Amino acid sequence: MTETDSRKTPIKAALASFMGSAVEYYDFFIFGTASALIFPHIFFPSGDDAALVMSLATFGFAYIARPIGAVILGHLGDRIGRQKILMFTLVLMGVATFIIGCLPTFEQIGWFAPILLVLCRLMQGLSAAGEQAGASSMTLEHAPDNRRSFFTSWTLSGTQGGQILAALIFLPVTLLPDDDPFKYEWAWRIPFWLSAVVVIVTFYIRRTLHEPPAFEEAKAQGEIAKVPLFDLLRDHWRDVLRVILCAFIAAVSTVFGNLAIAYGVLVGLPQSITLWLIVVANLVALGTQPLFAMLADRIGRKPVFIYGAISSAVFMPFYMLSMSSDNIFVVFLLAILTFSCGYAAANAVWPSFYGEMFSAKVRFSGLAIGTQIGFLMAGFAPSIVAALGGVQEGGWVVISLFTGAICLIVTVAALTARETKDVPTDTLGIRIPVAR
Repeated sequence: MTETDSRKTPIKAALASFMGSAVEYYDFFIFGTASALIFPHIFFPSGDDAALVMSLATFGFAYIARPIGAVILGHLGDRIGRQKILMFTLVLMGVATFIIGCLPTFEQIGWFAPILLVLCRLMQGLSAAGEQAGASSMTLEHAPDNRRSFFTSWTLSGTQGGQILAALIFLPVTLLPDDDPFKYEWAWRIPFWLSAVVVIVTFYIRRTLHEPPAFEEAKAQGEIAKVPLFDLLRDHWRDVLRVILCAFIAAVSTVFGNLAIAYGVLVGLPQSITLWLIVVANLVALGTQPLFAMLADRIGRKPVFIYGAISSAVFMPFYMLSMSSDNIFVVFLLAILTFSCGYAAANAVWPSFYGEMFSAKVRFSGLAIGTQIGFLMAGFAPSIVAALGGVQEGGWVVISLFTGAICLIVTVAALTARETKDVPTDTLGIRIPVAR
């Protein structure tokens, strides 16, 4: 590889990670939006008061598949390479999402409709289990030592890009009147079909990206783990547990992006406004996340990550309360503070913060298994909080207390981690005995 190529590779890896995450989370967020606004009307018994809770639960089913997918895809990613697995996850997500757009409704085939919906959602979960872990591992291992947080943050910026695109494409659907049959028969399907376009573009970018030097070197020296899971649990079980608890922070995103939509509509906000809140907050996060990541490269991963957790808990009750006011400007301002200036700090830093806990031979597995088990909390947060009364009058209290409890757990877990910003990439995750 030439010197020019070596300079371009971190940028190319970051772009490929950004696009891959954009695909994954475009698909995830159109499902999440549809589960709050559309699916209760078409995939479950009409007029059933439990339809919203069941619909939000289908969103969570993907998170059941994710730990299983994490073990399988993490093993393969550490054995045969990051790039090959990332190509597989991309195609699997694209196929599952397109099929969702083709599914018959409850009126047409009864309970087989939600069953098929759940099966497709499980496919999405298997795909997502390997995407962020693989993309974060690949980008981290291609990045310069002093800019790992910045480059890996683009994996999570891709989630913002995907959510923005999903919300914008779903806006025309929400603007259709509820009594327009086109809304529930065909309009909602179009965003799912359009995902194929993003998949094709990302496939073209990702197919030429080569494996990171750290993985290639380990492969050449015969240091690839035969069963990465065994090595991971033997040498890094504390780090896996730490990542699981820290990954609870993702529940803030699903509460903000899915549950808040349903609560906002309940207290009188138009559906289109709730989606614009997501679009604007994520647009601002596209600018703030690289800044938080650059700050983490200067002062460390832990302080930035912990700030993100604490500020999310502090801002959330004010954001939820503002939805009941008549001041739309204040609602947007607090949405930006909560998500773009609070949660975005933790979101930007976690790919480097978690990834640097593991050595190269188990990094994919460690990231995948730790995050996907932790993300179970994020997946079921909307349905849990909805069942507790989070989408009823006064539900802002339930939502705020839930967020605060999650962020407290995350903060305590993060405090137990060691700081890794100054550790060279090739010695990450390696415990060097202290001379006595």
